[in-house]
Amino acid sequence: MAQSQPAPPTGPAADTFPALLLLHAHARGDRPAIREKDLGIWQTLTWAQVAELAGRVAHGLTALGVRPGQHVAVIGENRPRLYIAMMAAQALGAIPVPLYQDAVAQEMAFVLRDAEVGVAIAEDQEQVDKMLEARALCPALRHVVYDDPRGLRHYDDAVLMPFDELLRIGAERARTDAAFFERSARAVRPEQTAAMFYTSGTTGKPKGVVLTHAALIDRARAVQAMENLTDREDVLAYLPPAWIGQNMFSYTQLLVTGFTVNHPESPATVAIDMRDIGPTYYFAPPRILEDLLTHVMIRMEDAGLLKRRLFQGCMALARRVGVRLLDGQAVGLRDRALYALGNLLVYGPLRNALGMSRVRVAYTAGEAIGPDLFTFYRSIGINLKQLYGSTETSVFVCVQPDGQVRADTVGPPVQGVRIRVTDNGEILVHSPGLFKEYYRNPEATRAARDDEGWFHTGDAGFLDADGHLKIIDRAKDVGKLADGSLFAPKYIENKLKFFPYIKEAVAFGAGREAVCAFINIDLEAVGNWAERRGLPYAGYTDLAGKPEVYDLIADCIEKANAELARDARLAASQVCRFLILHKELDPDDDELTRTRKVRRAYIAQKYAVLVDALFDGSPSRFIETEVKFEDGRVGRIAADLPIRDVRRFPALAGSGSPPPEALRASPLKGGDAGGPAEPDPRRPRSTGIRFMRRA
Repeated sequence: MAQSQPAPPTGPAADTFPALLLLHAHARGDRPAIREKDLGIWQTLTWAQVAELAGRVAHGLTALGVRPGQHVAVIGENRPRLYIAMMAAQALGAIPVPLYQDAVAQEMAFVLRDAEVGVAIAEDQEQVDKMLEARALCPALRHVVYDDPRGLRHYDDAVLMPFDELLRIGAERARTDAAFFERSARAVRPEQTAAMFYTSGTTGKPKGVVLTHAALIDRARAVQAMENLTDREDVLAYLPPAWIGQNMFSYTQLLVTGFTVNHPESPATVAIDMRDIGPTYYFAPPRILEDLLTHVMIRMEDAGLLKRRLFQGCMALARRVGVRLLDGQAVGLRDRALYALGNLLVYGPLRNALGMSRVRVAYTAGEAIGPDLFTFYRSIGINLKQLYGSTETSVFVCVQPDGQVRADTVGPPVQGVRIRVTDNGEILVHSPGLFKEYYRNPEATRAARDDEGWFHTGDAGFLDADGHLKIIDRAKDVGKLADGSLFAPKYIENKLKFFPYIKEAVAFGAGREAVCAFINIDLEAVGNWAERRGLPYAGYTDLAGKPEVYDLIADCIEKANAELARDARLAASQVCRFLILHKELDPDDDELTRTRKVRRAYIAQKYAVLVDALFDGSPSRFIETEVKFEDGRVGRIAADLPIRDVRRFPALAGSGSPPPEALRASPLKGGDAGGPAEPDPRRPRSTGIRFMRRA
């Protein structure tokens, strides 16, 4: 049964998510709100349809016993019905809690139990199976509503309910109280909790970050004004909605701005779907940008000589003038003409192949990005910018404005944000977007947010003379070598990860005489390299142990060492020994968080025998490791890992720059790494700008 079109909220400007939903349904009811690609065809829901469905779901959730202040779990990829379920929960004054769709049942059980979830909305059979497995540990879980019925035909558990049945129940209830949805939506206040996101848990159990309607909407509106975002933007939602970064860009800003969010058919079709849509507002963590660049480099290596020469020549020109043109700076007529020709032959087709031909504003966050990778995208005409923030700050703390985009900073504070740097170099943030509390964890809340309202980020950095924030590393990770030299592991790892053959790196050196590293190779890039050289291999472990691959990685590390030697403060942190791990670091094995951040302390403990071998001069070390498979099975992988020495270089006299005054008196002697050298997409990166997330 179709409901009448909702009326716009009364009173002042919409300041809650339910009020925004009603406003868009009234003001732009026939405009597309959410698209989803299904069986190769894009299906569209208008704002009026979204509001009508949200009303029916809200009635249905009420019938299931959901009340204001209760938590509703949402598990799955970006799907229209999951977004609508979050809108419906918020309209009831309930609190959506997104969970990572690739988390195992035990991880989900922790969140379900901690948040006392009674109703969960699951995407498909995979998520339903996890809910049923976790239920024994979650006595409060009463109902699991699923969207995709495939594979669930013979499931007869009483807790399960198809989404269509929830809609039917909601429609029946709406007949008896048609005004309930709007009445409930208007009763929600800005200071109420809008959502709860769990931290990635890099150093312990995840914590529930409680965010209000006011906090999330305020930060979204600040960036909307800054970037002139309109309801005509197209956004592709392809990252986990449980990550605050994706949720802000594809859900919060969807409701604040009224643009269209597009959901890809599956993770495997993201690249194709992105080319279909051509988003105008784009968001990607550096690992996605690294993967895209790796694919470009692989294609160029497989191309003919003429195409390779054309690409190399055009990219040399782009590195020289592309960023200046994008920033509106003066460029000679000849270079403008050559760049226009390059745009016709290389840059334009490349942007189109990446799905970025219509991008007006692009942000990168979520991990560190180096200037060479960053400049590569800007040099081909993509307005890529950096931002800094966290779950606890509703994402936006610092954003690079147009005309002030630099590779070595994350920009100045966004409107309404204040930043302070303590004597020991830690960054503190005061913002309207700060979190309310950690759920049921007052001790952690007091440790993170002081009596004056300053949030302690745990990041080390400083504000430069222009008011731009520069990040060194996580404060807890920055240390010293045995000789007192600065050791910033993330800085080193990011240099290594710029090379397309290195997918992940973990550096060790705090309190040691030198720096050593674990390496994960990129199976696709190194596999392609091996195939072109006629080098057979049976899988990751076999390929990772081959002497030829060790030679390849050693060459990459030595190039990174040459770059480190250019900075007097970090020259002592050159990698002296490395090994290639026999398995890829994996969230299912607790080595990475669900946002793919390295759990450094856990890795050091789990692979202590390998760390010892790196530092005691051993030529190799045998290890047997337990691994978890996606279906829950447990296996073991054993290998004898070679350990290789690499060349280090003398520090270049006069290199680097003095540390900033803000850090000179602190244990963190470092700071500004100086401006980047002339960028080259094949050279290692040279800074560590990151989107921080508390453990």
